[in-house]
Amino acid sequence: MNKKEFIDFCKNINIEITDELYNKLYDYFVMLNEWNKKFNLTSILEEKDVFLLHFYDSLCLYKAIDLNKNIKLLDFGTGAGFPGMIIALVFNNIDVTLIESNNKKCIFLEEIKNKLNIKNVKIINDRIENYGINNREKFDIVTCRAVTSIPMIIELSTSTVKVDGYLLPLKTDCIEEIKKYKYLEKEFNIKLEGIVKYNLPINGAVRMIPKYKKIEKQIKNILEIMGQF
Repeated sequence: MNKKEFIDFCKNINIEITDELYNKLYDYFVMLNEWNKKFNLTSILEEKDVFLLHFYDSLCLYKAIDLNKNIKLLDFGTGAGFPGMIIALVFNNIDVTLIESNNKKCIFLEEIKNKLNIKNVKIINDRIENYGINNREKFDIVTCRAVTSIPMIIELSTSTVKVDGYLLPLKTDCIEEIKKYKYLEKEFNIKLEGIVKYNLPINGAVRMIPKYKKIEKQIKNILEIMGQF
């Protein structure tokens, strides 16, 4: 994916990438390669692949929800910042919190935040199950990408979603998983409103975003609920 392709494909999903934004994303790509020599951040390092499989793929969250509103977003297990840091960079109206348990990756994220002057992001070195205990019903959107299975995503993170907010994991084909664990919707007070299905440009890779809406407060502590399974 070259510069023109990236900008055009983003425009097709109603995201405008200015030259300033593109230059910051390119700097992100350069830093990702530099830091990957010290820490194992990602196996995807070629420019065309980073812009397609990390940057564009992260921004596809916009296919499922309007990101132009002033909202609070949580991205857990963010790794090298996907999708949360990319969303914070492109949408400065969103208050973004990144949760990452690996301290070295958090150091990299802090460097990205400071070097690219991304002011609307907070980085927390913790596990989502720990963070969720004291941060219940706090976020309008909770997301993650390539982290774990649908049941674990629901069990670990639903407590942090506000009532009427959304849990929106970025997944590959997860239809059977969603069907198999549909009973968790009742347990965690969420409702599947639909599944956004699409293919990435260029390579045609299948992507899905299940849209889980939080319909009531979660009474039980996350650890209590997990103990039942």
